[in-house]
Amino acid sequence: MRPDWNTYFMQIAAAVASRSTCDRAFVGAVLVRDKRILCTGFNGSPAGLDHCDEVGHLMIEGHCVRTIHAEVNAIVQAAQHGVSTKGATCYVTHFPCIHCTKTLINAGIIKVVYNTGYRMDEHAVAFYKQAGIIVEKYEEREGKDN
Repeated sequence: MRPDWNTYFMQIAAAVASRSTCDRAFVGAVLVRDKRILCTGFNGSPAGLDHCDEVGHLMIEGHCVRTIHAEVNAIVQAAQHGVSTKGATCYVTHFPCIHCTKTLINAGIIKVVYNTGYRMDEHAVAFYKQAGIIVEKYEEREGKDN
């Protein structure tokens, strides 16, 4: 059966996550506007730098700082190619951290659809609400929505 749009874009986010180079969290993000993919991003090191899966994690205060998060990578890809993210939806495999939340807000994202509520930060939830951004937990549905 043909998947609905949320399922379609979330499946793509999961495929993008498979490119992650930090095994602490395989995260993928897809930025979409008007049912069209603008760009994608996954957890990984900055271009040209060593990857966690090659040299290990660089841990500071319980976080691997070697990687850029998927949401930020997607926004950077859009910026590099001159693509506006204003009015887009972010489909992401994991609930965005507080830093990604602030970046998504400033990038003009109007909706976030996430699959896993990994480390859901109460401040991030409050920031989305204050910014008027719709946040939706992905629920797989049967059927299609055009």
